[in-house]
Amino acid sequence: MATSDANVEIGHVTLVVRDLPAVGAFYESVLGLEWIGGDTAEARYGVDGKVLVILKADPEARKSSRAEAGLFHTAFLLPDRADLGAWLNHAAEKGIRLDGASDHLVSEAVYLHDPEGNGIEIYRDRAREDWPRKDGMIAMVTDPLDLADVMAQARGPWRGAPKGSVIGHVHLQVGALDPAEPFYAETLGADLMARYPGANFHGWGGYHHHLATNIWNSRGAKERHQPVTGLAEVGLKADAEPLAAFREAYGDSVADPWGTRFTWSAK
Repeated sequence: MATSDANVEIGHVTLVVRDLPAVGAFYESVLGLEWIGGDTAEARYGVDGKVLVILKADPEARKSSRAEAGLFHTAFLLPDRADLGAWLNHAAEKGIRLDGASDHLVSEAVYLHDPEGNGIEIYRDRAREDWPRKDGMIAMVTDPLDLADVMAQARGPWRGAPKGSVIGHVHLQVGALDPAEPFYAETLGADLMARYPGANFHGWGGYHHHLATNIWNSRGAKERHQPVTGLAEVGLKADAEPLAAFREAYGDSVADPWGTRFTWSAK
């Protein structure tokens, strides 16, 4: 299953950064995104002409802390396991340090962060029919990932993010799960797909998750005070029916209880 099989999916994230050239170079050289356009105040990066990441420069912005609500990570979904293997070979050759690597049963994922501490996941999905289920929900775990086995699947060198790469999901930090769940499940209409200690996972159209919320670092966090570095916006892509519903109910955008803003546009 591709995330685009759902009637709503992640389109892009917008990040506020202090050093636009340095962060932009990271998304180009490490993640292999292409520069699509921009200037000294804003730059856009993506795949095959589709914008996935927008960087907005604000050298005076307060640096966000790990205890705040906001971004946990942006997760870039690659088309298949061979692509993940090619990226891991690239990371090894370039000495790119990973923060972790996990087998979640529904996916295989590696973790790192950009120069300003914004979390990143790079992953590939297993086939939908292989996603384990328990008590009517998708069952995810955090098991060790066999990096050598994934790397051996590469069919050639990494040549940048391949066509078909998307932001598969965005994982967020919130102050509490109880007020987060109705916002994501009811306001945004993303079904609760899985629970995990300290985290919930929401998705549209049966996907294991397009959005996740956790309190691992941010329990009790209040609304973020702007201007601050990190996540400024999550852009959703929606089919005509949910797009019309979003616009009728909320206009151009809506924010969760901690100030994380969501916008929408047509697929």
